[in-house]
Amino acid sequence: MDYTSIVDRIEQWRQRGAHVQRRGRRLWRRLALLVAVLGPGLITSNVDNDAGGITTYSVAGAQFGYLLLWSLIPMTIALYVTEEMCARMAVVTGKGLSDLIREEFGFRSTFFVMVAGFLVDLGNVVAEFAGVASAMEIFGVSRYIAVPLAGLIVWVLVLQGTYRQVEKIFLVLCTFYLSYVFSAILAKPDWLQAARHTVIRTGTAVPAITPLYVPMRRLPITPLPPLAGAPAEAGVSAGA
Repeated sequence: MDYTSIVDRIEQWRQRGAHVQRRGRRLWRRLALLVAVLGPGLITSNVDNDAGGITTYSVAGAQFGYLLLWSLIPMTIALYVTEEMCARMAVVTGKGLSDLIREEFGFRSTFFVMVAGFLVDLGNVVAEFAGVASAMEIFGVSRYIAVPLAGLIVWVLVLQGTYRQVEKIFLVLCTFYLSYVFSAILAKPDWLQAARHTVIRTGTAVPAITPLYVPMRRLPITPLPPLAGAPAEAGVSAGA
């Protein structure tokens, strides 16, 4: 038996294994860097995949089928423009939306904008906890237990958590939205019809779709102005 050739072969496999490990570590570092860059965008893009949003989209799909898919294009453009504008203001000025409104328009305008924002956010919060109650009851958990527990978790995150901690939690929660992909596949839609209705508006008069189209347009954009201060809170500045 040629022990020298066996030792050489083992050494070759060891070197290949070390090379694969180095490549794997480099790949994971690149993926981690990509996630760090995309993190705020992923969180913002999923911010309104909540109970109210899912209900609105489900009703729209059940009532109109593919006919409202064309609205994804203007909604995406509005989402991008609003998010980019809010983030740019925060990065350049280092201030949130309320501070900027107060500086430019005074206290009275800021007060009414903040009151309106509070009412909108209050409606969103009520919808969120209603979603928690409904979802947990599917698993046999009483709403009287689930809702206070969810409120306690949110309270701890807001008062005790840091921006980075909350961001990491949200990134983990974003992985649950991969279920959308599996749901779409399992629903077995007509992909050609879906693609056609995404780029071509057909079949439905504007008055008929207005009750659903308006909240659909609102959902992706509503949370973005409050997020204008997120870059400043994270320590991102124009010189960074």
